[in-house]
Amino acid sequence: MSDPVVPVRVVRFDELEAADPTPGMHRERAFELPILWSGRVTTQPGALSGWHHHDRNETSLYVVQGVLRLEFEGFDGHVDAEAGDFVHVPAFTVHRESNPTDLPSVAVIARAGGATPTVNVPAPPGLA
Repeated sequence: MSDPVVPVRVVRFDELEAADPTPGMHRERAFELPILWSGRVTTQPGALSGWHHHDRNETSLYVVQGVLRLEFEGFDGHVDAEAGDFVHVPAFTVHRESNPTDLPSVAVIARAGGATPTVNVPAPPGLA
């Protein structure tokens, strides 16, 4: 006997659930499977998130609206991703996001690895 077919599922905009809080940003989960987490993050104008990493998960973001600024351990400065850009955040990379504009930034998130989605941590030395 074969395994039952898992149906294709659509998660509607209004069905997203608040998840994995980090100060300064609002994450919403569409779904979480054993090795895949997917959702959306919104960062308000001028906001600065807390420092965090995503455990052993590889993270991909697609910026839908605005600018997503990232600072990360081992890099002096920041990188900006704009609407239409993709971002890869390697596993265990301690980082924080901010929004330097006057409009909210919105990005779609996909995490692969099946570990804890978000681990909030203190600022790395020299990056407070």
